[in-house]
Amino acid sequence: MKPKRTILCVDDNEQSLSIRKVLLETRGYRVISCLNGEDALSRFKRGGVDLVLTDLIMPGLDGAKLIEAIKAISPRTPAILLSGKVRIYDRDTQADVFLPKGMHVPAELLERIRLLLVRKRGPSRTHPPRDASHIGAA
Repeated sequence: MKPKRTILCVDDNEQSLSIRKVLLETRGYRVISCLNGEDALSRFKRGGVDLVLTDLIMPGLDGAKLIEAIKAISPRTPAILLSGKVRIYDRDTQADVFLPKGMHVPAELLERIRLLLVRKRGPSRTHPPRDASHIGAA
């Protein structure tokens, strides 16, 4: 059995956070919930997070600034920005995906998460490609 992927889920609305947590956990993800950007950043720094899913508008450290801080630590960590107030996000953001709340179905969110996690994992880059020119040489 493959290990569960961990999603850091951030929203200052407890009900939205709870709904998202249940949706993700029923699909086999491990979910770490935070009610604000500061707690989420602190938790992220401890490691073990595969993807960040955050609300945009929150008091203190908002979603865009949270993603900026996370990308400064770990540029390859995928991040999804959600907003119930903003339909089109026109400011510069380092989020990989922006989704307006209520404008997408849960299946779309789950598919975006799946694709970002596949892309993050990608081909192994730990070993350089082998030079095959030595094969068959005598």
